Amino acid sequence: MAVELYNDGNHICLAFYDLVDELSDHAVQSNQFLIVDAGHGALIDPGGNMTHNGLLMGMQRWLNSRNLDYILASHADPDIIGSLNKWMVTTHCQVLISRLWTRFLPHFTSGRDYSERIVGIPDQGMLVPLGECKIKAVPAHFMHSEGNFQFYDPVSKILFSGDMGTSLIDHAQAAQPVTDFDAHVDFMAPFHKRYMVANKICRFWVRMVRELDVEMIVPQHGARFEGKAMVNRFLDWIENLPCGIDLMVQDNYRAP
Repeated sequence: MAVELYNDGNHICLAFYDLVDELSDHAVQSNQFLIVDAGHGALIDPGGNMTHNGLLMGMQRWLNSRNLDYILASHADPDIIGSLNKWMVTTHCQVLISRLWTRFLPHFTSGRDYSERIVGIPDQGMLVPLGECKIKAVPAHFMHSEGNFQFYDPVSKILFSGDMGTSLIDHAQAAQPVTDFDAHVDFMAPFHKRYMVANKICRFWVRMVRELDVEMIVPQHGARFEGKAMVNRFLDWIENLPCGIDLMVQDNYRAP
């Protein structure tokens, strides 16, 4: 079931939290997102084969898949873009991803040449026209992928943050916004310490996000942060978190 994150009648942001079966403890929980503006649509991180059928059926209430303009991919992991071949066959959409990953995407397809529909996002990001608005692809390099982007919607003021803000919880918990930040840290800390490359990069990212007008941060795994107060709690936390190579020592690099 989709959760409406924003709806003003013309511009709609939807989140799908339950397309990875809660009994599938062998697969990480993941969220998928749809932005619709003036009858045009973009899917953000549509996921792999586990999520494709449910997402395709679930989105029809708000957007006919034939009107899907874009797939916006934060990076090239299978939980982000593993179902690419099915979307290329059933829609006419373009796929936007870091230019570092454009030539890797064919490995998710049947081998047909889709190069005219694959758009590489330059390192500095870009504006993506969608209906009557423009989505911002903003740099998030090395969080955790070396070519990584997040997507900011200036109409809803939502930052779709990919792996930044991830919490390892089940889909029922993920569908609810964070209300107790201190308790929520336990579900975030192990992931961010291992998957975010370094605190230096986190600080660069926080500085950029503070310059945007963000009312909600919505990650691809786990629960969202609603309201400026909760957004700022997360920014303050990640800005000061040692992670990645900050925590590596020589003993991590010894042959077994």
